[in-house]
Amino acid sequence: MSLQSTLFSGCSPSGTLTLGNYIGAVKQWVQCQDDYDGIYCVVDMHAITVKQDPYLLRQRVWDFYALYLACGLTPDKSTIFIQSHNPHHSELTWVLSCLTMFGEMSRMTQFKSKSRKHESTVGLFTYPILMATDILLYQTSLVPVGKDQVQHLEITRDLAERFNNRYGSIFTMPEAYLPTEGAKVMDLQDPGKKMDKSSPNPKSYITLLDTPDEVRAKISKAITDSQGRFDTGEELSGINNLVTIYCSLTGEDRSFVINQFEPQGYKVFKDSLVDVILAHLVPIQERYHHYKEDHSYLEQLAKEGCEKAMGKSKVTLDKVKEAVGF
Repeated sequence: MSLQSTLFSGCSPSGTLTLGNYIGAVKQWVQCQDDYDGIYCVVDMHAITVKQDPYLLRQRVWDFYALYLACGLTPDKSTIFIQSHNPHHSELTWVLSCLTMFGEMSRMTQFKSKSRKHESTVGLFTYPILMATDILLYQTSLVPVGKDQVQHLEITRDLAERFNNRYGSIFTMPEAYLPTEGAKVMDLQDPGKKMDKSSPNPKSYITLLDTPDEVRAKISKAITDSQGRFDTGEELSGINNLVTIYCSLTGEDRSFVINQFEPQGYKVFKDSLVDVILAHLVPIQERYHHYKEDHSYLEQLAKEGCEKAMGKSKVTLDKVKEAVGF
């Protein structure tokens, strides 16, 4: 991909940014800044597909925006904005909704999962269309996605192809960007589930704002393996998840890490893992508090980011409107 290739991604402020979000998403975004035209947003429109407290949601939106910057995203290199500030997302979503089949949405596995826990609203049912809009609006070439989001990228590609076949080649066909390590970080207490920022069990995840004592306690109580082995051969074993976190943060080879720590046991490994995690989190937290202390500056950065985003999205939306006859 050339420097001009666009990469888009975002996180929903439906909870607190976790170490899993950092490894599987934000850390990857930062590493891509020099190679791609990166567009990153706080997808607050996605958050309201389930019931939210308006005050807490607004607070989390700004927390997420500050954390994006604290993790290393820079306005000089990337476009960083808040989704609801750009009305083009809503406009294109309606157009794409009129091209989407009911059966396509009913087959989306995340809707089936979330509707068991939340009200089955139309927004929850159709939010993959909004996700497709987020991607297509900016002529995105690459989308950093976790393994559980691949289905959403597939429906995005289907909609892009359907629109292009009907109205002419307007949308770029996006491809998945899957990191080789840490694409999916699992729950610390139940490694059969993805680490979830909305989980009711705070011991199951590490947030980017956890204190050193909280990180140490959560890692010490994290599920490992009853046999005391490191290389269990089980993809969803607890120790495999912890090794994934270690390798994702250090860049070290999995086999090297296993050979290094297996003779020393889980306690030594967990102590080392805590040190590795804090080496990332402490500087992030320092920068986060710096941004949070000046909210007017944060708002100015978000405004400038939205202006950049709207400048890019308007080009696509104007072509779409003309193509469909508006």
